[in-house]
Amino acid sequence: MTPEDLERAAGDSAVGGVSAYFDHAATSWPKPTGVVDAVVRALTVGGGSPGRAAHRLGLEASREIYAARTACAAFLGARRSKDIIFTRGCTESCNLMLKGLLRAGDRVVVSSMEHNSVARPLAVLARLGVEVVRVAAHENGTMDPASIEAALSAPTRAVVCQHVSNVTGTIQPIAEITRIAHNAGAVVLVDGAQAAGHLDVDLSQLGVDAYAVSGHKGMLGPQGIGLLYLNPELEVDGLLEGGTGGGSETVEMPSSRPDRYEPGTPNTPGILGLGAAVAFLGGEGAAQRDQEQLLTQHLHEGILDIGGYRVSGPAPGSPRGPVVSVVPDSGTPPELAAWLDREHGIACRAGLHCAPWAHETMGTRDTGTCRFGLGYGLTETHVDMLLDALRVYRS
Repeated sequence: MTPEDLERAAGDSAVGGVSAYFDHAATSWPKPTGVVDAVVRALTVGGGSPGRAAHRLGLEASREIYAARTACAAFLGARRSKDIIFTRGCTESCNLMLKGLLRAGDRVVVSSMEHNSVARPLAVLARLGVEVVRVAAHENGTMDPASIEAALSAPTRAVVCQHVSNVTGTIQPIAEITRIAHNAGAVVLVDGAQAAGHLDVDLSQLGVDAYAVSGHKGMLGPQGIGLLYLNPELEVDGLLEGGTGGGSETVEMPSSRPDRYEPGTPNTPGILGLGAAVAFLGGEGAAQRDQEQLLTQHLHEGILDIGGYRVSGPAPGSPRGPVVSVVPDSGTPPELAAWLDREHGIACRAGLHCAPWAHETMGTRDTGTCRFGLGYGLTETHVDMLLDALRVYRS
C-alpha cells in the first residue's frame, strides 16, 4: 500500500478499521509492497533451508540471506557484512550485547531514558554482580555528555545509551558519548530501535562498539526480525548454541562470524523481508525521512497551538525522532487513545511504552503519555486529521 492509498483511506473509508496510523514507534504499518512480496516469495517460490543443503532451493536461500546481510551492512555504514548478526528483534540484540559482554565485577554506565529491553537485562546482570550506574538525563530527555564523563571517573566496562527515545523522540549525542567513553577505556553499546530507518545511521561515523536494530519499526521490515552490529574488535559470548549447517563435527560453536551468533534455522522470510525494506529505504523511500521530520514538527507545533496538552521531550524546532507524546489536561492518556480510536479511527499508544525509566525522567511515571509515532504512509492530511480530533477532545 502506498502513501497515496493511505491518504485516500483517510477520507470516507478506513483501512483495517484505521483511518490514520500513528503507532509506528511500536511497529510500522503498512509495509512497502516489496517487503510483502519478499516474505511471500520466501514462503512460496523459495522454502529451502539456507546453509544446510546442496540443492538449488537451499543454495538460493543462502545467497539471498547473504545479499540481505550485505545490504543491511551497507545501509547502516558497517564495513563488513559478517559483523551484522540477525536476531529475532532488538530485544534479543540488546540481550546479546549486554549478557554476552558484562560479567560480575564489571561496571556499566547507562542513561535514565532506556527501554526495558536494556533495563531488564541489566537488572538481571546486577543481581549477578554487575555494577549498574544510572545517569539522569535532562527533563527534555537529552543526555549530557559531561554527565557521562563524570560517571566514568571509576573504571567502567561499558556505556549503554539509546539513540532515539521511544517516549519523547529525543536524539542522543551518540558520537560525542562514544568519544568520551572510548577515552575512558569503555565500550559503547547502543539501542537503535527508534533510530534505524528514521535517521541516517552511519556506524562508521558513530564509532560505537555494538548497535542493536529493530527490523519492524523504522526499518519497515516484518515483525520477528532484527539485527546486532558488533565492532570487529568486540567479542561477546553467544546466547544460544545449536546447529549452524557447517562445522557439525564438533560440539563447540564455530568461532567465525556470523555463524557463532546465529544457531538454528534462520528466519528466512523475515531476513528477506528486511532486505527488501532496506532496498526500499535506500531507493524510493529515502525521501520519507525528510517527510517524517516535517510532519513531526507540524504535529508538535499544532498541538501546542491547540493548548490543553503537555508535550514531553525536546522543544519545538529541536531535532527529534518522529515521536510526539502528550498528556491531556483533562482525562488520561489511555482515555484519549481509546477515544481517538473509537471516534476517529486514529491508532496510537498510551501508557509507559515499556520505558518506565524514561517516564520517571519526564515526570510522567504516574500518568504515562499518549504517544504518536510517525512513519511511512503518513501525510499532512493524516496529521491534520489528528490535530482536528485533538482540538475536539480538548473542547
